[in-house]
Amino acid sequence: MTDPKGGSRALGIAFSDGANQSALGCVVVRADRVVDGFVFSTCTVGGLDATAAVIEAIERLDRPDIQWVMLAGVAPAWFNILDLEAIETAADRPVLSVSFEESEGLAAAIDREFTGVEQTERRQRYDRLPPRQELVVSGETVFVRSVGLDEEAAARVIRAYTPEGGRPEPLRVARSAARAYRRDCDSP
Repeated sequence: MTDPKGGSRALGIAFSDGANQSALGCVVVRADRVVDGFVFSTCTVGGLDATAAVIEAIERLDRPDIQWVMLAGVAPAWFNILDLEAIETAADRPVLSVSFEESEGLAAAIDREFTGVEQTERRQRYDRLPPRQELVVSGETVFVRSVGLDEEAAARVIRAYTPEGGRPEPLRVARSAARAYRRDCDSP
């Protein structure tokens, strides 16, 4: 399915970084903007476990009715680079990563911040990512990477889930959920 209808569902996943851990807010949202489920997880800030945390959250959610997985960015939790192809394979549905700022890319920053195996693994993951597609949504520019959908279909999905502004509703709600979960986890 590449054209979202009112009852179709996307899973939005966003991260909120703490000192050592990043909270994942994972939210199921229907195309008609109804929130239809939550699950939470964590990954390590500066680690390489964000992909595993995303996959584990999707498996725990166990929602075969989700048509798309949307991720806020590709390098959450301080360069914990996501492997979009691995997520798409595990989820068995298309994956769209949306970022909200223009960028020259992360290669130079990865090379500056890491050495040895940590640098190599991050660069390999980063270099395997599909190219970013610039997309104007509700008057704002976002940047989309997609696996399992062509650029036109990805644009239709992003636009269908973005009622206003440039942030798709699944990612807007997931960001709020991740922040609340992190604050709750950080509380004594």
